[in-house]
Amino acid sequence: MWSQIQTVVAAFFGVQSDAKRQQDFSNHNPKIIIALAIALFVIFVLAVFGLVQLVLATG
Repeated sequence: MWSQIQTVVAAFFGVQSDAKRQQDFSNHNPKIIIALAIALFVIFVLAVFGLVQLVLATG
């Protein structure tokens, strides 16, 4: 599971090598990678939203 999370985070930042990407897609289930990507994206959006709400509430 940790390897799949690392794959998604590396893809978000665009720092993954082509060889590692090929290895990941041959070893991992694409459905799990897609589900993790969606979940991490939602968490990111909610974190940014929460941070903005916090800054606006204190201002």
